Amino acid sequence: MNTETDWAYRVFEPHGSEGWRPYGSDPERWQGTITTDDANEGPQYAAALVVADLLTEWEMRGLPRARHVRVILWHDEERDPEDPDFIVDVRPPSDIDSA
Repeated sequence: MNTETDWAYRVFEPHGSEGWRPYGSDPERWQGTITTDDANEGPQYAAALVVADLLTEWEMRGLPRARHVRVILWHDEERDPEDPDFIVDVRPPSDIDSA
């Protein structure tokens, strides 16, 4: 029984009143497909891999905190960003959070 699952993903960043746009100066870098080997490794697992990669890059670039981004995942293949299977927002802590 084949338990592999493909999760297409893309990372977006906020763009004011225009909504969301592909993240970074090289948006192709932040899109792709993750294949999981186990049925228990669902979209949360795939999103965690993408977020870990983002955090590693930000740390390597010496950024003091996370950027606001949205990771969108689709089962099998990328579709309309308005119709995702899973979304996770990464937000830097605000001054209000630390109060």
